[in-house]
Amino acid sequence: MKEDFLHYLWKYKKWNTQDLKTTTGDSICISQVGQYLQQSGPDFFNAQMIIGNQKWAGNVEIHLKSSDWYVHHHEKDAAYENVILHVVWEHDTAVFRKDNTEVPVLELKNYTDHEVLLNYEKLTVPKSWIFCEKQIREVDNFVLKNWQERLFFERLERKSKAINELLEQTNMDWEAVLFCMLAKNFGLNTNGLFFLKIAESVPFSIIRKENFEVENLEALLFGKAGLLVGEKEDNYFKDLQFRYFYLLHKYQLSSETEGQVQFFKHRPDNFPTIRLSQLAHLYHLHQNLFSKIISITNLEAAYELFQLKPSEYWEMHYQFDKESPKKAKKLSKSFIDLLLINTIVPIQFAYAKSIAKEISEDLIAILSQVAAEKNSIVDKFESFGLKANNSFESQSLLQLKNEYCTYGKCLSCAIGTELLKKN
Repeated sequence: MKEDFLHYLWKYKKWNTQDLKTTTGDSICISQVGQYLQQSGPDFFNAQMIIGNQKWAGNVEIHLKSSDWYVHHHEKDAAYENVILHVVWEHDTAVFRKDNTEVPVLELKNYTDHEVLLNYEKLTVPKSWIFCEKQIREVDNFVLKNWQERLFFERLERKSKAINELLEQTNMDWEAVLFCMLAKNFGLNTNGLFFLKIAESVPFSIIRKENFEVENLEALLFGKAGLLVGEKEDNYFKDLQFRYFYLLHKYQLSSETEGQVQFFKHRPDNFPTIRLSQLAHLYHLHQNLFSKIISITNLEAAYELFQLKPSEYWEMHYQFDKESPKKAKKLSKSFIDLLLINTIVPIQFAYAKSIAKEISEDLIAILSQVAAEKNSIVDKFESFGLKANNSFESQSLLQLKNEYCTYGKCLSCAIGTELLKKN
């Protein structure tokens, strides 16, 4: 048994509230169980109750055993002096305040319904992937839908932390933050962090000044990626190399970016050369991209905005000096979907929050139009009967697995608490 199960029992009053008594025989009448803090200090704040004939208002501390009070050194912490009730599963020792008065103890195992214990045991049996994998399909659809929405916005909150950090670095320049986020996602998993470093190493004011000539943007991005080193026969390469060194001198930029691009394990259309050229063309075509991004409300608008391709040179190349059969290399719908999931919607969420604008329903509507992601986590949930029909639902499942299931936080999960109610 874990202590968070006792927190659950106390918070939701999953025990027989009649004829409660302390371990010393005093009657207990609970008016308020208190506020669940989930931070340092006592577990529940500002509870109200009558113990014996005395009314009390104060805090409640919960442990598996009474002796845990001393194991956790609460006797040395002034924050626990206002504990009015010590709730435990098993009482094994008396606990005293500094004034030598004994803290009343409620031994919860004497008042907990046997059915609740059985459900808890079912929920915490050894798992192969998640604890509730054999029961998850039993959960009411209404509960699931509400929980998915909560998980979705928790995931957006997590993603917005990176956006807020970039805002601090760029002096609250949303256009610069968008450039960094797009660069990271154009690099996908393999080159994402390196592309982000490239974007961070070029002040966005330079991108603004140079976006009228796409070759200058390409020169900056390719050069910072270390792709314009050495000598090649292509005139296109030589031109970009000349432009890059001119721009370095003009803006007094450092020529080095720590790291290197990866071609390995990428399909040719995802080669860093192609993605960097596409990113350059995006900023050549759209001078006020941020305002257009935050205005997107549907897939069609996103697909239209990202209708772009790399320079003509890359229609017959994937690498410098190596010609290949001609092929148009536009952004695919599936790639734009990834941009929606990982850049556009998180940016919209963070910006709306910064100006206290409510757009929750709009964000759900956008990703409800995008196909569900395909990955091992989403596939595994589907094998247990929980299918993601769109990206709103698949993002929720990723948050569920990564932040709850992985850490066994079943009692903080709406699915877990619902299963505990089953008869």
